[in-house]
Amino acid sequence: MLYRVMDKSQLPALVRGFMESYEVVAPVKRGERYVFDTVDSPDQIALDYPQTASSAKKYLFPPVEAMMRFDARANLVQDFVQEVKPRVIFGAHACDISGFNRLDLALAQGKYTDPYYAARRAATLVVGISCMPTDTCFCQLMGADEVQFGYDLFLYDIGDKYLVSMSSVEATNILEACCEIAEATDDDRRAFRLATRRHQAAFNPDIPHVEDVPMLMDVFHFDPFWDELGGRCLSCSACASVCPTCYCFDIRDVLQEDSDAGVRERTWDACTSPDFALVAGGHNFRPTGRDRVRHRMYHKLNGFMVNHDRMLCTGCGRCVAACKADIDPIQVLRFFDEKGARDDR
Repeated sequence: MLYRVMDKSQLPALVRGFMESYEVVAPVKRGERYVFDTVDSPDQIALDYPQTASSAKKYLFPPVEAMMRFDARANLVQDFVQEVKPRVIFGAHACDISGFNRLDLALAQGKYTDPYYAARRAATLVVGISCMPTDTCFCQLMGADEVQFGYDLFLYDIGDKYLVSMSSVEATNILEACCEIAEATDDDRRAFRLATRRHQAAFNPDIPHVEDVPMLMDVFHFDPFWDELGGRCLSCSACASVCPTCYCFDIRDVLQEDSDAGVRERTWDACTSPDFALVAGGHNFRPTGRDRVRHRMYHKLNGFMVNHDRMLCTGCGRCVAACKADIDPIQVLRFFDEKGARDDR
């Protein structure tokens, strides 16, 4: 991994350099919120955003995606070939890049590769940006506050400069062609260390650090806590919609009007949906809010860890803001912390 330094004044030139060959997606301000959207000018980009309302996951794993066309009368099935645009996701925080890396484990590096996701991932460059945590961020507890891979460039804010971590030849060539970069000096390295310390000190101390969360998920699997938490769930699936790592989907056939032809689509789904675990014969494996909320938290904080040695939650805090019933991983961490405090007495 190579590190260089560039002046912040050169950032627009870097963005324009990417725009010559790529669609650029970046954080932009929409009213009081920030969202990832396609931009056509560096002036639209807001890199000082606290957090976007939802992640950039949709550019790798769209909410609705056509898989094939069919015509029952003609007995015809045709694969849907979708154009994959060369794209740059510019200005992703470490937690979102961690989210991409965890989606890779499930969709691109497992036993069964998702060809749709894999094609978009291969055509996408990622440029990360350092950030300052908000009150609802807990990425440091999920091992997602720093990334060592999964990006092409990462820009660390060190005042009037960026310390740039260069991880791919393609992005590095664009950087070198568009910007004047230099070796890091001792002053640059000191500025980086100070920025790193400020970042670590900014996390909300009221969010408890709990050891052995996966084990505690098993220990308290039948605790009444899940009845209370699940009883509040509105089954709106807002948490899954904004989450950078949820990858459950449903398959549906959409018929054209007055026709036997149509399109097979896959759409985002969520384990908090009442019908998610409904199977043929009418049996529902998770019929209550308690069952569904517990399953969601279990998968995020335990189940994925068993298979991939890391939690599926990245601690981005989006679900904290999205849920109107105050259901999120922070509540689970506080519950475990309180249980531990009682046991210590």
